[in-house]
Amino acid sequence: MPENVQNETTVKRRRVLQGLGAAGVIGLAGCTDSGGPGGGGGGGGGGGGSNKLRIAQVKSPLEFDPVVLNDVPSDQVAQNIFEGLYEYDDDIGIVPGLATGEPEMSNEGSRYVVEMTGDATFHNGDPVTAEDVKYSFEAPVKEETENASEVNMIDSITVVDETTVQFDLAYPYGAFMTSLTRSIVPQSVRENDKDAFNNQKPVGSGPFEFVEWQEGQRVLIKRHEDYWGDTKPNLEEVEFVPVEESTTRVTTLQNGENDVIEEIPPKSYSTVRNMDDASIDEVPGVGYFYLAFNCNEGPTADPAVREAVDYCFDMDQAVERYVEPTGVRQYSPLPESIASDWDMPVDEWEQIPHGRNIDEATRLFDEAGVDRSYEWRIIVPPDDKREDIGVTVSNGLKEAGFDNVSVQRLDWGAFLEQYVSGDESDYNMYTLGWSGSPDPDAFTYYMFGQTEDTLGVTDGTYYAESSDRGQEATQMFIDARESADEKERTQLYREGITMVLEDRAHLPAYNLKNGFGVKNYVKDFASHPVDSFHITSNHNNVSLEK
Repeated sequence: MPENVQNETTVKRRRVLQGLGAAGVIGLAGCTDSGGPGGGGGGGGGGGGSNKLRIAQVKSPLEFDPVVLNDVPSDQVAQNIFEGLYEYDDDIGIVPGLATGEPEMSNEGSRYVVEMTGDATFHNGDPVTAEDVKYSFEAPVKEETENASEVNMIDSITVVDETTVQFDLAYPYGAFMTSLTRSIVPQSVRENDKDAFNNQKPVGSGPFEFVEWQEGQRVLIKRHEDYWGDTKPNLEEVEFVPVEESTTRVTTLQNGENDVIEEIPPKSYSTVRNMDDASIDEVPGVGYFYLAFNCNEGPTADPAVREAVDYCFDMDQAVERYVEPTGVRQYSPLPESIASDWDMPVDEWEQIPHGRNIDEATRLFDEAGVDRSYEWRIIVPPDDKREDIGVTVSNGLKEAGFDNVSVQRLDWGAFLEQYVSGDESDYNMYTLGWSGSPDPDAFTYYMFGQTEDTLGVTDGTYYAESSDRGQEATQMFIDARESADEKERTQLYREGITMVLEDRAHLPAYNLKNGFGVKNYVKDFASHPVDSFHITSNHNNVSLEK
């Protein structure tokens, strides 16, 4: 999911902006604690003695309806209110949530039949039914929301009975299990007043229920005393407060104003590590940050020019200087956990990027006929790390003889309008990030797809239209998306990603960790690679012990 508003116009909104809020990948197992209501809860952190957990977010949530929400802060709240047929375990494994077991698959991987528990109820007491499931998966497409691409591989949904639902896909989508983690909403409540459901009274079936939202100030959720599941929350309340300035967030951890803070800036890592009463809890996220080129217009449409830019700087050094220890170097679009699970040739991919060599860069620019008076434009979103990468590239271009190089830091609205335009006047390069589900499809199809779902929406490179190789590589990602054969998909991803890296449509940069500063009296807090963190889940149950 992109990162924050800030994640914005269509599919891209939820994955494309990752970086301000955590949204990540790899796993951390918290100690399971299935005590009853209030069990294990002690005093209370910033809650002034009450059994309330205070979490400082990077940005304020925007909305809470899973059908439409697309930003990480909102999702961090909503995941405690709503549940899916399936959910993530302490890592990237998928386990039953509202479902009773694995789905029954048939029709060569294009039909999934899911049996649901008959015990689950929404916070208003209504049962969670197959009709609610059908509605929750159909609404994003019918309402033409920004989330439509996440479920538009579904051809039809059939309610077999009250607790059985059948999904028939338009093609055997190999990553469909990740789609089945989607949150389920009560059809009758949402249809009665969609606006109120979104920001005044969202109703789910999860362990916590919504209390209030004061935009820009706080969100308060409380334990649902009649929660249907086995693990009842230890906490009575959880309060989410936005603290945008990073050093201020660290200060609120130091003084006990907040019990947990997210995204510790690199310069403050030692500060938090040296706190006697707090520690850092982190896991690599399911994310990808990169430098992308305009392959549609301008000199960067030439792969030789893109290679020359690669010679202008050293990405290894840039990541070491500006990102570590908050993130790790990444050499392909696939986060390490996915690349490892799919046995990808990461060692080979690591050899593709060049180190800094201005003489070689100059030679390639000359051969490509790029005039030294050319005006370069690099656009970056409002994020220091990505701006630093952009400035590093611009410095290299200047050393190669170009005087007219600008790095423009845009607000999210302007950035999102420009980076997908394909116009040379808007950009030659841009820096961005993407977070998604733990499947290669999330980091290939949406990054390099050539369909109406991606081109000009999430794919601002236009690599697919730039050459025969671009067409060939991106078709591999589409073919992999429409296959249920893991061996076939693996080979397609290997070949397609290798071509993308060799052609330098992207220069992969880094992956951020989902990192949190946590007071020592907060027990069983679990950073999570996909969901940012878990409070009450199938593997942990946070409590406060002062």
